[in-house]
Amino acid sequence: MKNFVSILALFLAASVIPTSTTQTKWDNLRVKWSMRPTNETFVVLPRRSREAEKEGWTKVSECTSSTQWRGQRYVLNNDYAVVLLYDVNGFIAGIQSTVPKGGSYPPTTLRPPFVRDGNRWAITAYFVDPGYNHLYNRPHPTGNQQGTGTNLYFQNSTNPFSSVMIPRTEAGIERTSWIKGKCFWLMGLHYWHNMGLNSNCDKAFPAFVLYTDHKLRAFGWAFLANMTSPRFEPVPPTSYKYFIDPVPTCMNTRVMSSMHIFLTTENDMTCGPPQQGK
Repeated sequence: MKNFVSILALFLAASVIPTSTTQTKWDNLRVKWSMRPTNETFVVLPRRSREAEKEGWTKVSECTSSTQWRGQRYVLNNDYAVVLLYDVNGFIAGIQSTVPKGGSYPPTTLRPPFVRDGNRWAITAYFVDPGYNHLYNRPHPTGNQQGTGTNLYFQNSTNPFSSVMIPRTEAGIERTSWIKGKCFWLMGLHYWHNMGLNSNCDKAFPAFVLYTDHKLRAFGWAFLANMTSPRFEPVPPTSYKYFIDPVPTCMNTRVMSSMHIFLTTENDMTCGPPQQGK
């Protein structure tokens, strides 16, 4: 919370816009923003399952067609705030976050995108097409060439094959129902799904996407609840104005737990801190 204070989404797009042929290669995978990077922020995540195992990540499920998502799942230290998804060849395929059952979040209006995962609710994003041929038959040369992935997909149902692709360019996202927010230091320019002054917080899509130099370079989760995992970034209502425009009235008394997920290096997020009074 101090990082935000001190410096001072739904369903998805109704139509999918083709991506640019001159895409920025996603060469990284990091989580957790901070104004002043430390060894606990901008944490590099393993993009190969064998690297994950060396670093102490534990496989908790296989890549099968019987689950409501696609990919081998790995967690670190039993913290399900970050769940990594790998294809059968061990290349990174996506990422999940989960919320324990028993609380008021997520509300029923957000189930999905949250789907049942035992005693948790899980939300999923993919870095490659979650269709069968992509997750099961992506050969080693292709996986190496693609880096972190080819596109960003959000799953918004119990069927991963119906996941929706997010445009790789800002020109593409502007032709959808995603709404431009504000640019913030080491984050990028935020877009929120169909968010406005009179939005219903119980229907706010719990993710945002981030563009720098008009290209998709990051995204994140935005849960209107107090999450206890250190992976999350607690955000007080007084800070919403720095990355949401306009701030929905319903958020004035709601705390947020966000998690920024970077697909390139944090140095690529080039916009500066907000000016006084902006």
